[in-house]
Parts: sequence; C-alpha cells; structure tokens
Amino acid sequence: MSNSFFNSALGRFRLIAILEGISFLILLFIAMPLKYAAGKPELVKYVGWAHGVLFVLYLIFLLQAWIKQQWKFGKVIKAFIASLLPFGTFVMDKQLKTETPVI
Repeated sequence: MSNSFFNSALGRFRLIAILEGISFLILLFIAMPLKYAAGKPELVKYVGWAHGVLFVLYLIFLLQAWIKQQWKFGKVIKAFIASLLPFGTFVMDKQLKTETPVI
C-alpha cells in the first residue's frame, strides 16, 4: 500500500477531510474571534470562502469514496456529520487509516 493520498478515492477523501477540518478550525477559532475582537471581518470572508470550497470538495470526495469503497449508508452519514463538528474529520480520519483502499 502506497503512502500517497492521491492513489485512491479513500486517500483523496482523507486528504480533503483533513484540509476541510483545518479550515473549519481556523474559521471557528481564529477568523471568527478576530472578526469580533479586532474588527477584522475580511478574515471571515476569505477563510469562510476557502472553507466553503473545501466543504463542497469534501462532499464530492465523500461520494466517490462511498461508491468506490462500497460503504454502507450509515458510514456515509457519520462522515457527513463529522464534517459539521469541530475536530470531527480528524477523529474520522483516525478510523479510516485502518481501512484498505480500493484502487
């Protein structure tokens, strides 16, 4: 098994999940507080935009992983919910590390 994230639908999903999770944390814990504490609303605008793009990509790659990995619907719902919770994608990634990707 290769260490590259790009070799499988599962690897690509895990990569975008990590990036989406990071963008969510930056939005929640850096951009939003600076918007209100320091009067910097432009941070939320740009970080929010980036997070939105990553979230859409997350959904696309989730669909690909669902099809390729033949996940059950319940697992897909858990992955979707993980994207809505701070640190959720990181917890999910830890569980997905043990899964063998279908290439």
